[in-house]
Amino acid sequence: MIRQLLKRGRAKTAPRLPEGVRIYAVGDVHGRADLLDRKLSLIDAHVAAQPIARPIYLFVGDYIDRGPASREVLDLLINCAKGREMVFLRGNHDVYILNFIENPALLRDWSKIGGLETLMSYGVQPSLNADATTQKELAKALENALPAAHRKFLSELDVSFPCGSYFFVHAGVRPGIPLGRQNEDDMMWIRDEFLLHEEDFGKIIVHGHTPVRELDIRPNRINIDTGAYVTGQLTCVVLEGDRVEPL
Repeated sequence: MIRQLLKRGRAKTAPRLPEGVRIYAVGDVHGRADLLDRKLSLIDAHVAAQPIARPIYLFVGDYIDRGPASREVLDLLINCAKGREMVFLRGNHDVYILNFIENPALLRDWSKIGGLETLMSYGVQPSLNADATTQKELAKALENALPAAHRKFLSELDVSFPCGSYFFVHAGVRPGIPLGRQNEDDMMWIRDEFLLHEEDFGKIIVHGHTPVRELDIRPNRINIDTGAYVTGQLTCVVLEGDRVEPL
């Protein structure tokens, strides 16, 4: 059924990954370290039970905000990357930590999308109505609390990852623009122009950013963001050869 969905309206050949490659693509985590820990264990067990030459753990971004344990999420990912091939994409939320340190006035916008929860996960107690002085104090406190490994992780996130017939990105792509020429802001923020487009993008786009109730597989894209911070469902899709299966 999944292969039929991907083939519908496209060429007869199903999209596929190169031989010997298996990708475990995980949706938006948003501070749910508990769900991430369990999902990583499931992936490790799957790899152990079904070995393959090149297993890739891939995350489509939005590791922080909204949920209660953003700091713990980054710790888990950084530790898990030791000894595994992992791809970390940049979500629109993930730019806020470093940008806030440089520009404390961003607190007003960041707080509307779950930034206060992230500050608290680093032991920084925010104010709901922080004035300019308080914003600077909070930014300095976060800078002091942010481990060097977290700063490095956040500054080195990729924006996209092409592999075989698939193109992995956080939010999506702008229709009509070749994948190699997409704008970074679009790949982190785009919604309707991408979601409503039903034609071929050149590759199957695997993305998150816009929460759906369940894994959403369409002929031209796959949405793996199932709103983990609210639903308790962190989705992982396994791609190998021409197969697409939820884990």
